Amino acid sequence: MKVMMFAHGGSLNRGCEAIVRSSTNIIKEKVNKAQVYLVSSRPETDQIIPKLDKVYDGSDSEIKKYSYEWFLSSFRVKFFNDESYAFGKIHQNIINHINDADICLSIGGDNYCYGEQPGWYEVDKRVKAQGKKLVLWGCSIGHEDLSERKLEDLKLFDLILARETLTYNILKSNGLNNVHLVADPAFTMEKEELELPKGWQVENTIGINFSPLVWKRNKQSQEAVRELIKHILKTTDMTIALTPHVIDHGNNDYEVLNKYYEEFKNTGRVLILPDNLNAVQYKGYIGRMRFFIGARTHATIAAYSNHVPTMVLGYSVKSKGIARDLFGVEKLVLGITEISDSNKLIDSFDEMVRDEVVIKQKLQQSIPNIKKMSYKAVDYLKELIR
Repeated sequence: MKVMMFAHGGSLNRGCEAIVRSSTNIIKEKVNKAQVYLVSSRPETDQIIPKLDKVYDGSDSEIKKYSYEWFLSSFRVKFFNDESYAFGKIHQNIINHINDADICLSIGGDNYCYGEQPGWYEVDKRVKAQGKKLVLWGCSIGHEDLSERKLEDLKLFDLILARETLTYNILKSNGLNNVHLVADPAFTMEKEELELPKGWQVENTIGINFSPLVWKRNKQSQEAVRELIKHILKTTDMTIALTPHVIDHGNNDYEVLNKYYEEFKNTGRVLILPDNLNAVQYKGYIGRMRFFIGARTHATIAAYSNHVPTMVLGYSVKSKGIARDLFGVEKLVLGITEISDSNKLIDSFDEMVRDEVVIKQKLQQSIPNIKKMSYKAVDYLKELIR
């Protein structure tokens, strides 16, 4: 079985790396002689993933102004409202590799949470036109994300694997019958434990991850998180480990977190993890924390999968759905509008500390089943190809 992964923006987003890394591992673990290759918009960032058979350049191709392709695509858009030729040219580097695959996995996870995706719709059409199996792998999609055009695209898929129950129910209620419930593959990802940094308290360090995406959507949240840090320093003896998880230009957690570090480093109880670690190394640190507070979904998955009590900042259907599948309720998930309220953040933190033992016990019970659900995704792949 030859598997091509596409719709991947590169591994400077350690969550995207975690998806590729863990998906490759579980496919190769359960499918004899499986070959997995990745078509990436930034292939140079993916060389750190060891089990991939090949990484190809899937970056966008430019349609040069006044070229034959430019005139033709402009004509078709203007007179026929037809973008297919243009997007076919833009995504030519992906389309070139479709014929080599048996199954094509669209792996972005939450790519379908951000409005219309006409470029991916065109790639999906090309996959089906070449007679290949098309799979939406470990996705999250909310009610607000769906449109008629997006639903038409989703109907093209041979298989849609929803990574949490909320998405599964939403897609089923919209008439999609090609959907199965699984879990995010990153729950199964290994970890690498590097030496602990100076100031780290064993079994008494709390991780905090914050992202520019959340800050931009709710600018008051930055001050609320500052008040939360002050509360932790005042009411506990814990060390705070500021933990980046996306280190991409223009979307760099480290830049936001470093402002907090500079402000609070003189307390002697705040440290910042480096911005050059890979996903398994970040998971190695997160897994040794007592608590974790995170805005990035895969940073919180790294915590959950190590039974670390976790509070989620400002996310949508995926975080709510993952928490519900773990706890039966949307426990300690604060919506984007809630995280500007420092009192809500502090109350949720205090609840997490108060319920520490119960939360850990619940994670110890639920994580083994969640990991089985991650592996179940490969069973559905095998059925598809059979």
